[in-house]
Amino acid sequence: MLKERARLLTLLIFGVDLLLVTAAFLLAYWLRDTLLPSLAPALFHGELYPLRDYIPFLPLALALWGGLLLWSDTYSSHRTVPILEEAWGIVRVCVYGLVAFTLVIYASRLDELLLGQDKISRAWIALFAILSCIVLLAEKVGLRVTSRYVRTKGFNYRTVLIVGTNPTALGIAHSIDSHRYWGFRILGFVSHDGQPRSPLPRRYRHLGKVEDLHHIIDNQPVDDVIFCVSRQDLDRLEDVFLSLEERGIRTRFALNFFPHTKAQVQLEELDGLPLLSFSTTPTNPFLLAMKRSLDVAISTLILFLGLPMVLAIGLLIKLTSGGEVLFRQTRCGLNGRRFTLYKFRTMVAGAEAQREQLLHLNEMDGPTFKLSRDPRVDGHLARFLRKFSLDELPQLWNVLRGDMSLVGPRPPIPEEVAQYLPWQRRRLSMKPGLTCLWQISGRNGVDFNRWMEMDLEYIDSWSPLLDLKILAKTIPAVLSGRGAS
Repeated sequence: MLKERARLLTLLIFGVDLLLVTAAFLLAYWLRDTLLPSLAPALFHGELYPLRDYIPFLPLALALWGGLLLWSDTYSSHRTVPILEEAWGIVRVCVYGLVAFTLVIYASRLDELLLGQDKISRAWIALFAILSCIVLLAEKVGLRVTSRYVRTKGFNYRTVLIVGTNPTALGIAHSIDSHRYWGFRILGFVSHDGQPRSPLPRRYRHLGKVEDLHHIIDNQPVDDVIFCVSRQDLDRLEDVFLSLEERGIRTRFALNFFPHTKAQVQLEELDGLPLLSFSTTPTNPFLLAMKRSLDVAISTLILFLGLPMVLAIGLLIKLTSGGEVLFRQTRCGLNGRRFTLYKFRTMVAGAEAQREQLLHLNEMDGPTFKLSRDPRVDGHLARFLRKFSLDELPQLWNVLRGDMSLVGPRPPIPEEVAQYLPWQRRRLSMKPGLTCLWQISGRNGVDFNRWMEMDLEYIDSWSPLLDLKILAKTIPAVLSGRGAS
C-alpha cells in the first residue's frame, strides 16, 4: 500500500513538472512577444510569429525535460538529501535541456522542416530554459518545505528497526532523532550478538535478538531495517537479508568497514555488479565539469588578451640570451601521469645538469629544490620574469591540453615524487595547477611538510568557490613577487 501510494505520488509530481514546463514555455512566449518589446524595443525587435507556429515544439520540450528529470533521479526519496544538491539537479536538467533543445532545432533544421522557414527566436529559447528552471526550483523547494513540516508533525513517517547496538548504531539513531523532518521513527534495536554490552538510552527499546526479527516484523509495522554490524557478521546474516528481501522490506547497512578512512564512499555498478567506491578526491561530475569549463574559458581569454605580451617576452629572450625560448621539463600530473610542462626559459643552457652541484645550497627541506638566488638564472630579464611568474604563462597551454588546471597542487618532477612519503603522494590525486594555496601563502617561505599539508587541505575542501578565491588571491601575490625565486 505504501509503495503504491509513493508510486502514485511520483506520477502526480511528474505530471505537475510537465505542466510547469508547459507554463514556462507559454510564459516565455508572452514575455518575448508582448512584454519585452514594449520594455526594451532596442533589444527585442517587434512581436514573434503567432503562437501556433511555436506549439509544434512543445512536445519536443516536454520529451527532453521529462526524460532528463527521470534520468537525473529527481523522483527518488530525498528525505536525507541536502536541498542544495536537489537544486543542483534541477539546474543541471535545465542546462542540459537548453543545450539539447537548441541543438535539435538548429542542427537538424527542425524549424524549417516544420514551418518551412527559420521562425524560432533564440531569446525565447533562453527565456524558456530560465523560466522552467525557476518554476521547477520553486516547486521542489515548496514540496521540500511542506513535506518537512508534515513529517515534523508526525505524519508520512517510516518506521526504522536498527540491528546492532554498537556506537555506529547509536550514532545513526542520534542522527535520525536530530533530523525529525527526515520522516523516520525508530521502533527499537535488535542485538545480533546477545544482550547489549552497555545499556541503551532510555528513549530506545531493546526488542530482542536477530533470531526474533521475524516475530517482530510480523507483529509490528517495519518499513526499514538498518544493519550496523561488523564485516565478520555479514556472511552469518545473509539468510536474514534474503528473508527481509522476500518480505519486501527495505534493508540498509552501515558502511563503516574501515572506520578510520577519510575517503568518501559511493555505491556504483559495473555491468550489473555493485561496487563500493572509496575516493579521497572530488567526484561530483557537474562540479568537475564546471572546473574544466573555467580552466578552458580563463586560459583562452588570458592567452588571447596576453598574446602581444607572450610574443614580446619570447622575442626579448631570443634577443638577450639566444637559444631556446621555451623550457620543457617532464612533470608528474594526475596520479603520476607524466607530461611535458612548458615555461619561458629563464636559466642558462644546461641548467638541469648543474643541479647536482648546487644541492648543498638548497633552501627548502624535503625533496624539493629551491634557491632564492639561483646562479643559473640568465640575466636581469629572467629574474624579472621569475619574480612576477611571467615565465609560467606558457603553462596555460598545458591547461588547455588538459595536463593541468588553473588551480591545483603544483606539478613536481619525477625525482621529487620518488622521495615522497606515502601520505604525500595523495597530492597527486588531483590534477596539478598553475596556482594553489602554497602559491598565495609565501611559496618558498613555507616548509615542505606544510606545503604538502596545504595541498591535501585543498583536495579535501575543494569547491568551485575555493578555486575562485585562490585565483583572486593569486593576482596580488604574483604582483608582489613575494616568495618567488
